[in-house]
Amino acid sequence: MLSIGKNAVRELIDSDKKINKLYVLKGAHDLDKIIEGARAKGARIEFCDKRVMDKLAGELRHQGVIAESRDFVYSTLEDLLNIAKSRGEKAFIVILDGIEDPHNLGSILRVAECAGVHGVVIPSRRSADVNETVMRISAGAANHMAVAKVGNINDAIRKLKEEFVNVVCADMGGESIYDVDFDSDVAIVIGSEGFGVKELTAKLCDRTVAIPQRGKVNSLNASVACGIVCYEVVRQRYAK
Repeated sequence: MLSIGKNAVRELIDSDKKINKLYVLKGAHDLDKIIEGARAKGARIEFCDKRVMDKLAGELRHQGVIAESRDFVYSTLEDLLNIAKSRGEKAFIVILDGIEDPHNLGSILRVAECAGVHGVVIPSRRSADVNETVMRISAGAANHMAVAKVGNINDAIRKLKEEFVNVVCADMGGESIYDVDFDSDVAIVIGSEGFGVKELTAKLCDRTVAIPQRGKVNSLNASVACGIVCYEVVRQRYAK
């Protein structure tokens, strides 16, 4: 797994993950602290010319630094619940029903980490995986966010409901998010970019909520919608 760019590498250094190697562009400036931090974690430092760095980064902007670590390690659904319990907090989970764009997944992981979400659930099929693009778009937040990959989203929802987690579907036609009490163990289901939450998945949820909209465009980007709902949870729990 490559963490590409200054922000992604800084967050990797600040995480509990091991860094195998740090690639640094020859002649690059303002990277002393990053190099020092990587060395402190036992990373080998390799200074490379621009051609090598560009090849490693592919279509992503490397900003003169790329870190190599082991592949992303996925969590289990139980891990997410245990994270909440270990912090003494009510569960706060985001379930993604088929987010296939890695840019959206990266943005959602960044929002989730900032909002204090305990973990994100993705399906093993028809979903973006946590890769270099996701790591870059998340600005390294993926290094701090537990992501559970499950075989079946509906089974995950059933399991959460057995654990008394309220599962809320974010979709058109629901009640306003501002009229719903989120101050409990909660999991928010966000649908795919083109099709929203699947019908059976929505039926399994305890309730459906919608974001009030006043404009002419009747839909929001999945990551934007996720951010709005997550921060309504934050507002209700902590802005008191």
